[in-house]
Amino acid sequence: MLPPNDYIPVMARFAAGTLQVFVLTLFRLQRVLLLSVIILLPNATLQAGDLKPMLLDSNGQAKRYSSETVREIFFMRLGSWPDGSPIHVFVLPDNHPLHARFAKEVLGVYPFQLRSAWDRMVYSGTGVAPTTVETPEEMQMRIKHTPGSIGYIGQ
Repeated sequence: MLPPNDYIPVMARFAAGTLQVFVLTLFRLQRVLLLSVIILLPNATLQAGDLKPMLLDSNGQAKRYSSETVREIFFMRLGSWPDGSPIHVFVLPDNHPLHARFAKEVLGVYPFQLRSAWDRMVYSGTGVAPTTVETPEEMQMRIKHTPGSIGYIGQ
């Protein structure tokens, strides 16, 4: 057993070693976090910027509908406007980032779930799928020239 005075240098070396390991671990963690932010930042900026979905109607106006009404329209369960005119729904391809964002944030489903609902209606003969357009610009043009239509674009 060591005399009491010999404990102090042993404890000091132990504390110094523990502190050194802690500082090295902290620097490694800081580096990992910084790299994560650098890697993820461009995606976060792209998503937060110009991909925020906005509904448009055939008058070219941004419209606000209740979330339930929007779900009914885009799940193709609501086929006509309150005045009786038919609703024409335009969507982007399933793999388009704006479509994925619209499906998740506005409709609360994944794009494959939306496609599955449309396919069930089409294959069972109980409904039709919305019209797919290739670009947001084409969507704007088709909405503008189709009475009673609705779709979404990025802000």
